[in-house]
Amino acid sequence: MELFQRAKTVRLRSHHHKYMFADDDESHVQQDRNAASPNARWTVEPVPHAPGVIRLRSRYGRYLTASNEPFLLGVTGRKVVQTLPHRLDSSVEWVPVRDGKHARLQTRYGNYLSANGGLPPLRNSITHDVIHHRHAGWILWCVEIVQVLPNQPAESSGSNSAPSSPPRYKPPSRSPSPSPSPLPTAALRPSPPPHHRTATPFIAQPPPPPPGSLAPLTGFFRLESADSFSMPVHKVDGRLIHYHIGDDNGDVGEGEEGHSFTFNGTCLEELLERLREETGLNDVIICSRSPINRKLMPLRLQLPPNNNAMHIVLVQESSKVAKSFP
Repeated sequence: MELFQRAKTVRLRSHHHKYMFADDDESHVQQDRNAASPNARWTVEPVPHAPGVIRLRSRYGRYLTASNEPFLLGVTGRKVVQTLPHRLDSSVEWVPVRDGKHARLQTRYGNYLSANGGLPPLRNSITHDVIHHRHAGWILWCVEIVQVLPNQPAESSGSNSAPSSPPRYKPPSRSPSPSPSPLPTAALRPSPPPHHRTATPFIAQPPPPPPGSLAPLTGFFRLESADSFSMPVHKVDGRLIHYHIGDDNGDVGEGEEGHSFTFNGTCLEELLERLREETGLNDVIICSRSPINRKLMPLRLQLPPNNNAMHIVLVQESSKVAKSFP
C-alpha cells in the first residue's frame, strides 16, 4: 500500500478512536487513547523481496507478531504480541490493504488485525481474526504518519529487489561523497556536515534485525529517551483488579464470572474512574469483603501497597447495602 511506502514511523488508530499500543511489558499489545505516547508509534520496515509486505516494530525494537495462541476459549481470534524472534518469518509480516480512507492489515494466512470492542476482557484487546461482518469496522485502521522517509530513494534505485535498503543505507554511503574538504582554508566548514551526517543515520536507520538485536534498541532509545524516562515508574508493573457487580444486597451469584484488568493508577479516584469506564456505571461504590465476617466494606482511604492484586465488589449508591454503610 502506497501510504506505508513513504512512512518511517506511524500510529494506527482503530475504529474505536484508540491507538495500537505497545505495552510496557514488551510483550502485550492493546488499545489506548494516549496518542502522544511513544508506545503508540510503530516503525515501518518493508520486507525485502516481498513488495507491499511490511513489518512493524514497537519502541522496544520488537515486532508486531500474529501468534497461534487463542486469545480466549471459544473465541476465534488469536493473540497479537510483541516478539523479537531469532529468525524473521511470516508471523511478523503484514500486508496492508486499502479500504477507502482506511487500511486493513492482513497476515500472510488471511487473518486481519482486529481492534476489539465490547465488554472486558475483549475490550481494548487486539487480535488477528477472520472477517466477521457484524464487526467489520474492527479491522479498519486509520494510518497516521509520524515520520516520513527521506525523499531521496530515486537516486539510488539501482537495486529494485530491496526497496527498503536505499533510505536506510544511503546516509552512510553519502557521507564520504560530499567533498568540501579541498578547501584548506575553510577548516571549519567540514566539521558541521559530519555532525549533520552522523545524526541522520540514527534517525533514518534502525539497523535491520535480527543478528544485531541490541543495536536497534540502543539507536531507537536515543530517539525516544526523553519520552521513555518521563513515563511513570508504576506503569511498568500495574496491579491486577478482579471485580464483580453486586446486586441490591451486595451479593454475587455463585456461578457468576468476574472481570479483571491491569490498573496502572495510584489512587482510589483513578480506580473509580477506570471502573466507570469498564462497566458503564456512574453511581457505584468500590467495596471489599471483610476477611472475618465476609461483609462488604466501602474502600475510602487508599489502595493496598506494593501493587497487590485486588478483589472488589461494585455496588450502586442507590442499593440497599449501600444505605447500610456508615
